[in-house]
Amino acid sequence: MTPRADSLRLRLAAWYCRGARVLDAGQPLAALLARLYVARVFFLSGLTKLRDWDITLALFEDEYHVPLLSPAWAAVMGTGGELVLPVLLVLGLATRFASLGLFIVNGVAVISLSEIAPAALQQHILWGTLLTALAVYGGGKWAADHWLARRYQCG
Repeated sequence: MTPRADSLRLRLAAWYCRGARVLDAGQPLAALLARLYVARVFFLSGLTKLRDWDITLALFEDEYHVPLLSPAWAAVMGTGGELVLPVLLVLGLATRFASLGLFIVNGVAVISLSEIAPAALQQHILWGTLLTALAVYGGGKWAADHWLARRYQCG
C-alpha cells in the first residue's frame, strides 16, 4: 500500500472512531427519550381506560378480541400493564421486564383489533421497535437498572 493510501485509510478510521464516540455519548439520552416516549403513550392509554371503566369493558367485549382471556380479565390486565409498566420504564427500573411486558400489550392490541388503520399500525410498529431495543440493550446509563447493576456488581 502506498503511503498516501495508508494515510487516507488512517484518516478515515479516525473519523469513524470520532463519530462512533459521539454516538456512544448519545446512547444514554437516546435510551431515556425512548423510555419516556413509550411510557407516555401507554400510560395515557391506561388512564383513558381507567377514566370510564364501563366503556373500557364494552370495548374489550365488543371490539378487542383478546385471545385466551375473558374480556373483563383482558381489560384489567391490559389497563394494569399500561399503568404500572410505564412507571418502571420512566424510572429505568426493571427496564427489560417492563419493555417486554409492554411489547406484549402492544402486540395483543394489534392482534385483537379486527381492523387497524395503516397509520395506527405504523405507530404500533414504532412502539414495538423501541420496546425491542430497550429489552435488548436495557435502559441505558441514566436508568436505575444501571445504578443497581453497578452497586451490586451484576453487570
